[in-house]
Amino acid sequence: MTDNTTPDNSEIQVPEVPEIQEVNVSRANLVIISEAENKKARWYVVHVYSGHENKVAETLKQRAETLQLTDKVLQVLIPTQEKIQIKRGQRKTVQEKIFPGYMLVKLELSDDAWLAVRTTQGVTGFVGVGAKPKPLPSHEVDAIMQYTNQAAPSYKADYVEGEAVVIVDGPFNEFLGMVNSIDEERGKVEVLVNIFGRETPVQLDFLQVKKA
Repeated sequence: MTDNTTPDNSEIQVPEVPEIQEVNVSRANLVIISEAENKKARWYVVHVYSGHENKVAETLKQRAETLQLTDKVLQVLIPTQEKIQIKRGQRKTVQEKIFPGYMLVKLELSDDAWLAVRTTQGVTGFVGVGAKPKPLPSHEVDAIMQYTNQAAPSYKADYVEGEAVVIVDGPFNEFLGMVNSIDEERGKVEVLVNIFGRETPVQLDFLQVKKA
């Protein structure tokens, strides 16, 4: 597959957040290959098989160690954000990938380091077009890292608009309805319920409904 280089803004939309000077990224999102200082190292976007991001990151770490490239291939960031998922009436915290199928790799773009990344199992190429990969601008890297560290987790809906659900709590317990809208930030869902022969919108918590 042909390598890509310059980041494609149509594929990866960086969240708009205030520019910051320094960000401490959660180790849950970051694979540290080496703590070495390398002033030539920059962050590059790499496309991988979706759903295999963590495995690819660990494989790259092992390859860098085996090939003695830990002074050039330094870190892998898999941008994720903490969310609260409601499933089968239970709340649990999950790490949701912000850009499925992509990871950021901090490296010095020497020929051997480039080849090590490019030939790692699960990697399909660098994102962009051209002969040589270009690094992400520092403000975009900071924005992504800031976004992964937002303090308050939002909710991850287990429902989609138009889906049939059953209300399991409250005054409309056991009523059938259809999901009309979802508010992941507040953990709320609007369900259309047939009352008096007409569809009436009812605001409910995620825990108050289940799939029909």
